[in-house]
Amino acid sequence: MKQTLTRFALALPVVWLVVSLVFLLIHLVPGDPVDMMLGEGATPADKAAVRHDWGFDRPLHVQYLRYWGGVLHGDLGSSIRMHETVTRLIAERYPYTLALALTALVCGIALSLPAGVWAAVRRGRAADRVLSVVSLFGLSVPGLALGPVLILVFSIKLGWLPVSGANAGGSAAGGWMAIDWRNLVLPAAAMGASLAAILTRMVRTAMLEELNQDYIRTARAKGLTERAVVWRHALPNALVPIVTVVGLQFGALLAGAIVTETIFSWPGLGRLVVSAIANRDYALVQGCLLSIGLTYVLVNLMTDVVYRWINPRMRA
Repeated sequence: MKQTLTRFALALPVVWLVVSLVFLLIHLVPGDPVDMMLGEGATPADKAAVRHDWGFDRPLHVQYLRYWGGVLHGDLGSSIRMHETVTRLIAERYPYTLALALTALVCGIALSLPAGVWAAVRRGRAADRVLSVVSLFGLSVPGLALGPVLILVFSIKLGWLPVSGANAGGSAAGGWMAIDWRNLVLPAAAMGASLAAILTRMVRTAMLEELNQDYIRTARAKGLTERAVVWRHALPNALVPIVTVVGLQFGALLAGAIVTETIFSWPGLGRLVVSAIANRDYALVQGCLLSIGLTYVLVNLMTDVVYRWINPRMRA
């Protein structure tokens, strides 16, 4: 318990850094952000009003403290284009991205664990070579290219799955609780393909290392079946480094959702970021990036806790 609290305490500086970088984002944009948001046709009075509402007419340290106050109270400002609070817009879209990322993560793990173990047990055989080629293909093909191919094959040619959207009819009507699993298949497959390829190679490497350990030879000498040796002894120890990679890759899934959600018109946080950037809605951009950054920190913190739980040597 003490170690868990210590890890939470160590994560606080990272949270401070994330919030600070997101705040500085709008000040690092070349030019006047007010001119970029309002466009060339805005009057000086409109610019002065927006500058006052955003607090740009105040010293930088005052703006920084004001932004922190808003973050602590859950107030991330208002969208200048959608005329709604940023917090509400993120709360509406975030569950879609989370559902997509978790589905891709589960699919990637479900495919990679048996494939990696199979390849390690049959090292150098035909199955190992085939899985190596498939995993290399998964690493080489980006989601930007895989997504349209999946749509062309499974939606247009075969007609098995919907082309876009999250619910029946290709829209977000009904909220994220009404997500149709058929709409989730293709974007999750596009995101999970590279993850499955990475984890397959990781599982294979970790399993090969564990299968050459002395305790595995001892287990076999005691007469244990090969299934028990692989699944009950080697795999739990091989999962220790893989858990860390899974945590890091989950953050990559959140970042990759920006491309995938745009391709499949998925109404998630990534698509909201693209729309906010196109509309120069900086308050919304800041809020979305802050949500993704804090989620990444939280997931890595949970990964560290799980890592210590499955590896007793880290608890000392």
